[in-house]
Order: sequence, then C-alpha cells, then structure tokens
Amino acid sequence: MRALITGSTQGLGLAAARRLARDGCHIVLSGLGDTETIATIQRELEATGNVRALYSPADLRHSAEIERMVTHAMAELGGIDIVVNNAVVRHVNPIESFSPSDWEQDLAVNLSAAFHTIRLTLAGMKSRGWGRIVNVSSIYGLVGATNRAGYVTTKTALIGLTRAVALETAGYDITCNAVCPGTSATPVHETSLEALMQRSGLVRDDAERQLLTGKQPTGRLIAADGVAALIAFLCGRDARDITGAVLPIDGGWSAA
Repeated sequence: MRALITGSTQGLGLAAARRLARDGCHIVLSGLGDTETIATIQRELEATGNVRALYSPADLRHSAEIERMVTHAMAELGGIDIVVNNAVVRHVNPIESFSPSDWEQDLAVNLSAAFHTIRLTLAGMKSRGWGRIVNVSSIYGLVGATNRAGYVTTKTALIGLTRAVALETAGYDITCNAVCPGTSATPVHETSLEALMQRSGLVRDDAERQLLTGKQPTGRLIAADGVAALIAFLCGRDARDITGAVLPIDGGWSAA
C-alpha cells in the first residue's frame, strides 16, 4: 500500500504516518519543517516499517504544486492507494477583523488541497478497484465557535466533500470518511497547555482539565496515537463498508 498524508511532519499527520508505516505502507510526507528534522522522520519511518518514505515540500495553497507532488509520488511509488488529508492552518479573529488573505489561505489549505489530492489520485484508485480516503475534519466541523470563521467553515465543508466523494466512489471498493478530533495532544495545544501550567502552577492533569472545561467531558487531550489508530482502521480492508461516515474522536464533546 502507498499512502499520501498531508500535514504529516508533526502532530496528527505524523502519528498517522508512523502507524501506517508500521502497518507496511509506503509513505509520502507533506508539511513544514527543516531539512534535518524531515530526514530524521524519513529514516525513522523506513526503519520502522521497512518501507519507503518520500517527502514533498509542496505549498498546498497552490494547485500546481499539489499536482507536482502527486505526480512525483505516483511516479516513484507506482500509484497512491490511501490519501489522508490532514494539512491545516488556523487563524483567530472576529469575522469583521478576519483578513481576506487569511480567509483565502484557510480555504486553500484546509479545503481545496483535499479536493485536489482526491481529484488527482481517484482515477488510479478506480482503475485498481481499491482505495481509501480519510479527511481529517475537527470537532469544529460538528459545532460552531467564535473567532474561527475560516477554520469552522472549512472543517464543516470538508465533511460535505467527504459525503460527495463517498457516494461517487461507492461502486469501486473505495471509501471516503471524515474523522473529527477534539482538542488533541499536538504541538499547538501542547504549547497552550505548557503556558497554562506556567501561569497557574497546575500539574499537567489539572491543567488539561482546566484547558478543556466546557468542551471535552473526559477532561483530557485526545491522544494522537488514538486518532492515528482510527485512521489506520479506516484505511484497512475491514473497513470496506464504512464510507461517508463522520466519526468524532472528541472525548464526548459532540455528545454534550
């Protein structure tokens, strides 16, 4: 199997890359990072799974760069069987102060990039009669929030894209699903947690509960490995009858 994972040099995307490599998938990494760090990740993946780990520096704001990334990956690996659309940007501002450039970047990276990776890989999946697509939405694809118009809009729209693709591919043994993580143990949230611990003097468990008050009933961050395990299951053969699904992994947030 050959998997393209956007936003995979850190956080949830990297956790998914590690899990899929361990399961024997060749990996195409895409994301930000310095050359040495990315080379270390590649070596780790290749050693763990005895697989190839490619890296693309494509700027996902631009469709031409996405096309070059996919074309190169398919030439190197012979095709792409699994796409995990995880790349994301976040901008925080009230809507009247939300800059048009930030809005356009949110649309491009969070939504249009997923459209392009699917568009460019789907013909190959159909010709082989098998494929798996997982779109990483968010709890904010299921509920609203203030000061995050771009993020909430794109993560909600990603669910619509998931459903449309699932119906179009239902006869090809291709599935398309969305996962909706809550506040997860990723670098951006770890930074917030560390700042809270320093300000308040709280130990980690208490700081997590305070950070998540009114959100995740479990009171703890979502484990990146748990999200990766769900993605890996959806990418497997046992999940062939799950398609068009929107699966929260949010510590009960969407149930409240």
